[in-house]
Amino acid sequence: MDPLTHPAGASGPPADLIHTVEEAEQLLAATGDSLTALLARAGRVRDAGLAAAGRPGLITYSRKVFVPLTTLCRDRCHYCVFVDTPAQLLKLHKPVYMSPEQVLAVVRQGAALGCKEALLTLGDRPEDRWPAARAWLDEHGYASTLDYVAHIARSITAETGLLAHLNPGVLSYDELVALRPTAPSMGMMLETTSRELFTEPGQVHFGSPDKDPAVRLQVLEDAGRARVPFTTGILVGIGETLRDRAESLLAIRDVHRQWGHVQEVIVQNFRAKPRTAMRGAPDAELSEYLAAVAVARLVMGPDMRIQVPPNLSDPAEFALLVAAGADDWGGVSPLTADHVNPERPWPHLDDLAARTADLGFTLTERLTAQPPYVLEADAWIDARLHPPVQELADPTTGLAAIRGHAGPVSSDSAAARSGSRPARTVGTLAETAATDPLALDDDGWVRLLQAQGPELDALTAVADDVRRYTVGEAVSLVVNRNLTSSGYRRGGVADGPGEFTRDEVAAIAADAWDLGCTEICTQGRLPDSEDPSGYLDIVRTIRVTTPRMHVHALRPEDVRDLADRGGLGLTGALAAMREAGVDTVPGTGVKVLSERVRRLVAPGDLEIAAWRETLTAAHRAGFRSTAVLFYGHVETAAERVAHLRELRDIQGSTGGFSEFVPIPLPGPAGGVPLVDGRSAVDEHRAMVAVARLALSGSIANIQIPWTRLGRDVAALLLGAGGNDLGGTLLDGRVRPDAGIEHGHELPLPDAAAIAGRLLRPFRQRTTDYREPDADRKIRVS
Repeated sequence: MDPLTHPAGASGPPADLIHTVEEAEQLLAATGDSLTALLARAGRVRDAGLAAAGRPGLITYSRKVFVPLTTLCRDRCHYCVFVDTPAQLLKLHKPVYMSPEQVLAVVRQGAALGCKEALLTLGDRPEDRWPAARAWLDEHGYASTLDYVAHIARSITAETGLLAHLNPGVLSYDELVALRPTAPSMGMMLETTSRELFTEPGQVHFGSPDKDPAVRLQVLEDAGRARVPFTTGILVGIGETLRDRAESLLAIRDVHRQWGHVQEVIVQNFRAKPRTAMRGAPDAELSEYLAAVAVARLVMGPDMRIQVPPNLSDPAEFALLVAAGADDWGGVSPLTADHVNPERPWPHLDDLAARTADLGFTLTERLTAQPPYVLEADAWIDARLHPPVQELADPTTGLAAIRGHAGPVSSDSAAARSGSRPARTVGTLAETAATDPLALDDDGWVRLLQAQGPELDALTAVADDVRRYTVGEAVSLVVNRNLTSSGYRRGGVADGPGEFTRDEVAAIAADAWDLGCTEICTQGRLPDSEDPSGYLDIVRTIRVTTPRMHVHALRPEDVRDLADRGGLGLTGALAAMREAGVDTVPGTGVKVLSERVRRLVAPGDLEIAAWRETLTAAHRAGFRSTAVLFYGHVETAAERVAHLRELRDIQGSTGGFSEFVPIPLPGPAGGVPLVDGRSAVDEHRAMVAVARLALSGSIANIQIPWTRLGRDVAALLLGAGGNDLGGTLLDGRVRPDAGIEHGHELPLPDAAAIAGRLLRPFRQRTTDYREPDADRKIRVS
């Protein structure tokens, strides 16, 4: 079906559609029963459109890599945390523009994870405002930022087979035509047609030349003339009126009716961000947002894809968004953060698929260009892009083909790379690891672990770039409390240090909840004198007392104790844990995955094979876990490398690790450097950097154990590839000595201050790296 000859609203029940600004404005104000009826109406229109397209019951998404090509911009939007100034870039050791090598390093990892889209997002024409941008472009031989965008887009497709989707901001007709051969689709949010928000001092778009509604509407018109499949949409809750929203949606509809090129309309809800002029503004109200989604569906008709970003809403709201007529989740990345909304992580794709299925729909992958434009490629996509598009597309549906990950269309560049092997310096080894962690041999990883001086600085810089361009800039922390389960006394007599009763578990949980905790971590083997069912007593008591508390409980050693002494067996123990209320499990209880090391350092620890069997079984039973490495004792560099490879292997099989924690072993039994004379700080920097590189694309989060290192060193290691500080470890007011890290606390404001000194955003997270519920978020600024 040619979108040009089948404009929005041409099929489906006409009575259900919205035709005037006045009707749209009225329905945008719907609440209560009126809102419920509006959602049902929008859902009917969506379902009719999917059926007419031959894809009933499908909700689509694009598996993407997010590439923030530059964070410089000539605009000054009041809600944006994406942009930096040159001075901020200098303090962050961040380049003016990502280099081609940095881009390809990230995109190749995305290709290995099955991504098919590379989203290029950047500020508008930074060289018009910032001399540093103009100087970089001149030095590297590019006439403009858009010239560089074109080069990067062509390189991505030639080198990796991924398809670029371009979001470079405002473009002229000639620029759209020039960029069309480099990408099958482009996009720019209209946001709003409100002139007041642009012209009045103090409003969100004042002082931002590219946010003139007339200019942005002209871009939509020119994109149609240039026959570019185009993504646009509105931003709900930035100060616009209901009339503005209605006029914005009808403006998009009208330009699409003329040209047929708008492939999807995003309805995005405003989320206030710290360090912005709108940091104190309320987020978009859910009812207003739902009404906007539904009205967008009814304005645009059954044939338009209506997209809602899943990371900007609570998963509990997904059902309402789908009920409102949405049928596309947009781009979701298994590798990179949403660099525009760094505080809002993407949902795990498996979780998104499961939630979509719970709503009666099937999550289905598409390409960056929506199916009608792929199927009509001769009309809509430049002929030079037909081979890579055909390589990734299902020829019947126009959706993404179900086969292996993208690959380069031509092998010329790959052959060139494999011709002459560069010298194996630490710098070249680090760059190789950044591009493809599996390509580096053990000797190369050992060399990186032993780096010193300027070579170590180069290693940590590469690792921090990988961190920046994958998981993003945010530093995260969970508000939690430790409870050492080995102190539990079921009989009710608890008079020794660190001992506690069931009643005290309840009091501890209630106190932790009152202090703002979202997690209690309980681990530690019960003494043989205690019934192993005590592990489950603790969990059940926490869950009964604080039903919404996340319980992070039972190391593999504790699980085996419950399985063996409790007579449940491993499968039975895991089932009992699930029934009791365990959410995730700690992956501790092992130093290095080497029997030689275990026998020398911790012969009482679980045998390595048993540890792996237990943790793998836990993952397959649905429990996510941490992963750790205790370093600085008798282990060799090669054993550290083998440990990281083993973790990556487990992750490839189960996907169960949420984070990796490299923990230095202190005291007389540890603290042994890999390199004689190298400082302890440099030992830690090398370990964190290598962990980031070795686990990139596998385990996303590298946690810095501040309790072992102190706050100052922890801050330094956040610049070597780390992105997380673990937990607050609040002692609480009830039996504070019952936590294994008693006496060590990192309150949320202190963690936010650490991030602030690094000029990085801070976010409170849950145990599984999601956003806490609104009533559990603690304001820190």
